Amino acid sequence: MDFIAQNWILVAVAVGSAVLLLWPAAGGAAGGVTPTQAVQLINREKAVVIDVCSPSEYAGGHIAGARNIPLDALEQQLPQAVKNKATPLVLVCASGMRSRRAVAIAKKLGYERAVSLAGGMAAWRSAGLPVQKA
Repeated sequence: MDFIAQNWILVAVAVGSAVLLLWPAAGGAAGGVTPTQAVQLINREKAVVIDVCSPSEYAGGHIAGARNIPLDALEQQLPQAVKNKATPLVLVCASGMRSRRAVAIAKKLGYERAVSLAGGMAAWRSAGLPVQKA
């Protein structure tokens, strides 16, 4: 107990580090679905894949069948691209950052089954899943 009292700063740093390391595993920071879960949504529930990358990033490689709607146009174009708001959506970008913002936009529009691909196209490629080029 004396060690903790005398080294409270070290203990606080250790506890803080542990919390930050475990945060993504608890679903706090990472969010989204894994590539395997995304494939299951696509195959089993006919999820629509929306790639929110720029057109040049999309042309460089995307998930087969993905529709390209850049993030800055998502709010205007998503309702025309996917009419049924009950349809599951898998939102994808290069790393997963933009797609998490896209999920918030989609949910604001009423697409409650919208999810982000955690890790984006980088995770998709790392999983060895096929990539289509435009």
